[in-house]
Amino acid sequence: MFNIERNGEEHRNLSYKDDYCVGCGICADVCPTSSLRLGPVVPVARGLIEMDLVSVKEDSCVFCGLCSVACPFDALHLFIDGEDIKNFDSYPDWNKGTIVDDEECIYCGKCHNACPSDAIIFERNLPSPTDLVRGEIDINKDDCIYCSFCADMCPVEAITIKNLPSSDGKLNSSIEVDTSKCIFCGVCKRVCPENAIKQICSTCMLRDEIKVPEITGNVIILDNSCVYCSWCSEVCPVDAIDITKPFDGKLKLVESEEKICKGDSCHACMDVCPCNAVSIVDGKSVTDLSFCNLCGACVKACPQNIRILTRTNLNLENVHSESWNEILNSTLVGK
Repeated sequence: MFNIERNGEEHRNLSYKDDYCVGCGICADVCPTSSLRLGPVVPVARGLIEMDLVSVKEDSCVFCGLCSVACPFDALHLFIDGEDIKNFDSYPDWNKGTIVDDEECIYCGKCHNACPSDAIIFERNLPSPTDLVRGEIDINKDDCIYCSFCADMCPVEAITIKNLPSSDGKLNSSIEVDTSKCIFCGVCKRVCPENAIKQICSTCMLRDEIKVPEITGNVIILDNSCVYCSWCSEVCPVDAIDITKPFDGKLKLVESEEKICKGDSCHACMDVCPCNAVSIVDGKSVTDLSFCNLCGACVKACPQNIRILTRTNLNLENVHSESWNEILNSTLVGK
C-alpha cells in the first residue's frame, strides 16, 4: 500500500491498496511517465515474499490519474482536494458491476461459497423448527434410567442429559428436551429401553395450519473486492445475479516446438489467477473463459510467453481526452 501527495494549486494524492490489486499490470502499462512498476507477482501469489504488487516512483509521477481510471479493480485512486476523481463527471467511468436481484434470490449461499475473492457478504434468516412442526413430548423421570440412548440418537441434539456427583457419592441426574429443536420424529421414544418417553407428532394433521416458511436474508457485493469472475452468476440456481465484466475478448494458449506449457511443474498462471479460472488438465494449463475476467495477470506471469490475450473492448465510458483514449485503447492487446 502506498499513498503519495503533491501540493500546489490543488492538493493531489494517489493511493494504492494492494488488497484489491490482482497483479494485471494495466496501471504500469498505461502510465505515461513509467512511474508505476509491477512487482514479482508469482512469488507474492505463492507467499514466498511479502510486498506490494505495484510500486511507484514518487519523483516522476505527475498525478494525472490515468492509472486510477484504467484500474478496473479499484486498487488505485487519485484524489483532488480530497475528492476521488472517479466521482467527477469529466473523468472516464467503468461500465462494470455485479448486481443481485433481491426479488429472485433464494438466499442459498452458493454465491458466497464460490466467490474466490470473498467479495460477497451473505446473511440468511432461517425459520425455527417450531414454525414448521407440531407435536408433544414428555419424559417420565421416575422411569428414566438416564442411559443417554435418546440423547445420543437424537438427530437434532434436542436432548441433554447431565450426571453430576452429589455429596453422598451418588449421581444427580437430569434430562431436558429443547422443544425449539425437537422435530418430534420419535427416534427417542423408539430407542428408550424403559418406555419412559411419550411423543406425539401432529405436523401432518395440522399441515393446513402451518404456514409456508419464509426465508429472508441479504446478499451484498463488495465492489472493491469483486474481480468480476462470474462464479457467483454461474452457480446461482435461480439466475439472480447479473455481471458486466470490464473487458470483452478471449484468451488462448499457443505453443510451439521451442515453447510449451510446463503444466504441473510451473502452474504460475494458476497461482496468480484471481478468478480461479485456471487449472492443470493432463499436464497442460486450461483456462475456463466462463470465469476469466481477461485481466491478463496470467499472461504476464507465464515464463514461456505462450498465453495470448485478446481484448476487443473496454467497457469504459465518458473518455473525452483523445490522448487518454489512445493510451487506454493500447490495453486492447491482440486486437
